[in-house]
Amino acid sequence: MEAGGKRSKLLDMTPAKSKTPAVELEVGHRTVRISNPDRVYFPATGATKLDLANYYISVGDGIVRALRERPCMLHRFPDGVTGEKVHQKRLPHGAPPWMETVRVEFPRYGRHANELCVTELAHVIWAVQMSTVEFHPWNSRRADTERPDEWRIDLDPMEQCAFDTVRRAAHVSHEILDELGAVGWPKTSGGHGLHVYVRIEPRWGSPTYAGQPWPSRARSNAGRPGT
Repeated sequence: MEAGGKRSKLLDMTPAKSKTPAVELEVGHRTVRISNPDRVYFPATGATKLDLANYYISVGDGIVRALRERPCMLHRFPDGVTGEKVHQKRLPHGAPPWMETVRVEFPRYGRHANELCVTELAHVIWAVQMSTVEFHPWNSRRADTERPDEWRIDLDPMEQCAFDTVRRAAHVSHEILDELGAVGWPKTSGGHGLHVYVRIEPRWGSPTYAGQPWPSRARSNAGRPGT
């Protein structure tokens, strides 16, 4: 406070923190720009946005195989995994022309969404650039989104269901699938449980009830239209 009651303005002379320069990654025949590569996405380990992009590159064949041709919802974490999660169905704005999508319909809401449809690793890395950490693909493919080609058994621990119980349920699922002549592939769900994926012939579409189509299992897995 200056003499005479006038307020003085204190200037913050702390130098502004400069952003880390963007880096460009060669992904197949594409170049994907990663801005803020040093932004920490996983505070517990200090892993950064660039670390996440390099991780997905290291498992490129597997992630593309898992997502290929499937409508894919993105779970984005602009401030890292301890911050707000954004459920993104529609491809984020600013996508380059080589990104691919598939239009999916939500009849209950009279809406549609153009969701990411991965066909190459660069699609995954661009999604990481847009702060995507998790990818949630449908269990059907772009050619016919109403006819699933994958059956997913979701086994999650609950308050009165410890992981040991989940593990026993997975073994029981294995036995039943063997009886059916089907092969299940277990995977961690990304949370605390297990998923078992079973490939099926994509010939079961949406049934009808009282003349009205029921949502297919593919669409019900995708949930509400969202962002």
